[in-house]
Amino acid sequence: MHLWRSHTLALVASFALMLAGCASTPDQAAPGSTDTTATADSGKDAGERDGGQSVPGEDAGDLADLAEDLAKEGEDEGDIAPVDGALLGADISWPQCPPGMGIPEKRTLGMPMPVPEAQFVIVGLTNGPGFTPNPCLTDQVDWVSDHQLMLAAYAVSSYPDADTLAEYGDQGPFDAASDLGRLRNVGYQQARYNIGNMGSAGLQTPIVWIDVEPVPDFAWSSDKTANAAVIEGAARGYVDAGYEIGVYSTPHLWDEVVGDLRLEVPEWRAAGETSREEALSRCGDDWSIQGGEAVFGQWVEQRRDHNVTCPGIAADLGRWFHQT
Repeated sequence: MHLWRSHTLALVASFALMLAGCASTPDQAAPGSTDTTATADSGKDAGERDGGQSVPGEDAGDLADLAEDLAKEGEDEGDIAPVDGALLGADISWPQCPPGMGIPEKRTLGMPMPVPEAQFVIVGLTNGPGFTPNPCLTDQVDWVSDHQLMLAAYAVSSYPDADTLAEYGDQGPFDAASDLGRLRNVGYQQARYNIGNMGSAGLQTPIVWIDVEPVPDFAWSSDKTANAAVIEGAARGYVDAGYEIGVYSTPHLWDEVVGDLRLEVPEWRAAGETSREEALSRCGDDWSIQGGEAVFGQWVEQRRDHNVTCPGIAADLGRWFHQT
């Protein structure tokens, strides 16, 4: 076992215990007047919500088990050789799929794939909100493998509509008798669904990045404590499956969605449509999102999402990537 994995597993164990404690936490922390059901019900049945793919259940659980096996296999791999200086990479997801795929609210766009100089790719697992698969995930994983690039994964989390809350609120490790416990269970099942899709696509990664930001057409609630419960549940879902976790956001967007939630996990920091230099500046302490170390800065340029490693990160690449 590598030294970084020993450190990670210790952090993961502590984090899992913290989240387990959340399951029995009284709900008085949540404003009693806040409705923790969906703020905007899409009116879709389960099959329509996920783009026609089956929702979590026995089959998804089998795929999640497969993904967990892949994660364990990754523990036996050698370290990726460290490099000096920063590495350039990219992130891709449903917008890069061929045009016209996906759910009605998030039709794919055929946007350009990473530039030839990219050395790593972080692939998105969802088609926007939770329980919607990236419609060309397998093809994108194959593309990264064909180019022999380093690979990781990210997933958008979102607030459940009333039907989703009813369906998954009592499925998971948290107290289903409480509103926050049910929301945590939904987040947990979002993670399990994504893990299952990773297994189906053969995607190996040591870490899953949890994307926390407003999701157009799938609004978060006005209750930040309720929103944070979904993220807590998703975090535990990935941790229970053996993955390290990090968060993708900005300080402003994080506060807008989940308030003062502090997981103190690694951070992938967005800078928007700007420059590599500005993205690198996001590695500074003044851009901390929730108390974790800075790993990547991201910027948008010429219709692509570019990423650059923060100082020191390239010395331990096996912590952040699977080498395809």
